[in-house]
Amino acid sequence: MKETNENGGLLHVIERFRGVSVLVVGDLMLDRYWFGRATRISPEAPVPVVLLGSESFVPGGAGNVAANLAGLGSGVYIAGVVGDDDPGRDLRSELKARSISAECVVTADDRQTITKTRVLVKNQQIARIDDENAAPLPGDIEDELLKKIGTAMPNVGAVVLSDYAKGCLTGSLVQSVIENARSLGKPVLVDPKGRDMTKYAGATILTPNLVEALNAAGIDGNDEAMAPQAAERILADVDLGALLITLGEHGMMLFEPPNEPAYFPSMARQVFDVTGAGDTVMAILSASIAAGASLHEGIRLANIGAGISVEKVGTSIVDPEEMRLFIEGHVSHGQETA
Repeated sequence: MKETNENGGLLHVIERFRGVSVLVVGDLMLDRYWFGRATRISPEAPVPVVLLGSESFVPGGAGNVAANLAGLGSGVYIAGVVGDDDPGRDLRSELKARSISAECVVTADDRQTITKTRVLVKNQQIARIDDENAAPLPGDIEDELLKKIGTAMPNVGAVVLSDYAKGCLTGSLVQSVIENARSLGKPVLVDPKGRDMTKYAGATILTPNLVEALNAAGIDGNDEAMAPQAAERILADVDLGALLITLGEHGMMLFEPPNEPAYFPSMARQVFDVTGAGDTVMAILSASIAAGASLHEGIRLANIGAGISVEKVGTSIVDPEEMRLFIEGHVSHGQETA
């Protein structure tokens, strides 16, 4: 009976996704895909000659978290910086198409939009071209971005900081956002980047993957058994509410002192591609918390979403109906042990 009640609670949280809004702050990127066919090798170098057939665009970086949230039916504000260029306009168009509010996006005249162009032949990626400026935001652009963030924050139930180390989330901007959010009683969820986690002090929860957590703790290797030690070091150095270390296809671990660590095993039936699973976790976890779910409920739902995501090829959006069917067809049959 308890499991049935818990699953009913999860389904109720999913139903509330459409009634919440989340603010995503971070490094905005345009993911551009060039699709073509290759019938010969170039006479200039041993590489295929690709005849371009079509192209498509999707929001990347922090934009992928926002797209995942929109896919859940939640309201989304996105805050970041783009250039006054065609990729920036394409990105704004893609955000609008997904009903993601770009009113907090700043256009910088002297900064190009981060663009990652992937060249594919028969759905096989053969090259990626990155165009980016990862320098920290100048003071005037940071101030303008903070003003826009401040206008949106009262309208949301949670704030996400999505750091790709491309210059948007400077230490000063991160602390300003966290302080503002805390003053308004808004939870702050962080997908961190880099070894220095102290820049995120005061956040509600950090969600590094295993490699990121070990690096931040100064531990070499990729051993899941070292996750508790890494968490202990990070929590000793950084003032955080909780730390969630994601383990890819092996699930995730929650560290929330003084409670004992909690392990959430992967819900994936088979793993095809872990691309974008971290963004799926962040989107579902933030929407759940914004909807009033407990941290454990949010993580259970995020774990289910990650399990669905890695069963698909490429970056994918998990929708609430998939989660509902998964819970009704699998979790309710005793396949979840967390």
